Amino acid sequence: MPSLERGWRILSRGRMPLSGLGVPSLVLHTTGAKSGLPRDTELMYCPDGPEMLITGSNFARDTHPAWTANLLRHPDAAVTVRRKRIEVRAQLVPAAEREETWKKLEANWPGYRGYERTAGRELRIFRLTPR
Repeated sequence: MPSLERGWRILSRGRMPLSGLGVPSLVLHTTGAKSGLPRDTELMYCPDGPEMLITGSNFARDTHPAWTANLLRHPDAAVTVRRKRIEVRAQLVPAAEREETWKKLEANWPGYRGYERTAGRELRIFRLTPR
């Protein structure tokens, strides 16, 4: 999928992530946890009122995606949704809220929790709140 996303980005001139054709998508703008450099990542998200939920599935790999480390280190970030840039604050969903949050995610993406089982790790779920 990542190589398809890159190819689509070139074809669409960055106007829409490939995943944006089927599900709500955004571009997450973070600061690199190690490098301190700007990083952009195309992700699907689950709308939750004015907030957005994003999940670090990493295509069921056994490691967390780098963007999750970026948000843990630098929770002030931005997203671009439908060409609109929004400043956000990221918060890791606490353990006490995970099950309720998973219900919202699976209502939006049925079967998505299978990534967590396949990866063999607890996926990091972030709530992005507009600032």
